[in-house]
Amino acid sequence: MDKLLSNIKIEVPEGIYLKNPESSELGKKIVQNSIILIDEIGFESFNFKKLGLLIGSNESSVYRYFESKHKLLIYLSSWYWRWLEYQLVIETFSIKDSKEKLEKAVEIVTRTTKEDQNFSHINEILLNKIIINENSKSYLTKSVDSENKQGYFLPYKRVVRRLADIISEYNNKYEFPLSLASSVTEGALHQQFMTQHFTSITNCNESVTPTQFYSHLVIKTLTNDN
Repeated sequence: MDKLLSNIKIEVPEGIYLKNPESSELGKKIVQNSIILIDEIGFESFNFKKLGLLIGSNESSVYRYFESKHKLLIYLSSWYWRWLEYQLVIETFSIKDSKEKLEKAVEIVTRTTKEDQNFSHINEILLNKIIINENSKSYLTKSVDSENKQGYFLPYKRVVRRLADIISEYNNKYEFPLSLASSVTEGALHQQFMTQHFTSITNCNESVTPTQFYSHLVIKTLTNDN
């Protein structure tokens, strides 16, 4: 997988940015350090002035790439979901057994993120932490419908649809594949958040992972529905 991914370019919907940050070293530096800074201080406290100071550049240089920190968050979220989609495609492509394929897909969507050396300016571990803590802020806004029409959330939706297709492949009689797929995708982030902050109301912990929980939930649900 690493060899294949090294030749793949992660593409984010164009309307999210003013200038593609992948097109220059400064752009990559903006993305790299925004991940570090948001992870360190949180999205609420993050702004382009602080980012400019961190990268040793004017605040205005950041605005040449993104018109707002909201658009930057959508960019980071979109990059993450596109990266996850590639993993779904590559790691499940050659699996013929539908149950094995489903279990692998659930694992990919819910597992702990490891750093991918194919993208040196992106720390996927820190990015995953941002997605766990901040992802909902990218779409829980008044502008969600207009941004959705512009395709800003397509990478996230593609992950859900791919998982739904794999669910239907395992059990084509199941009536709610999209609802189950979106519940697993979003729920995995929620359970990872709970294990860090609200440990008293989740069974996930150091020995029980969200992957174990959702694998059990999905297989039981689809088996009982047969």
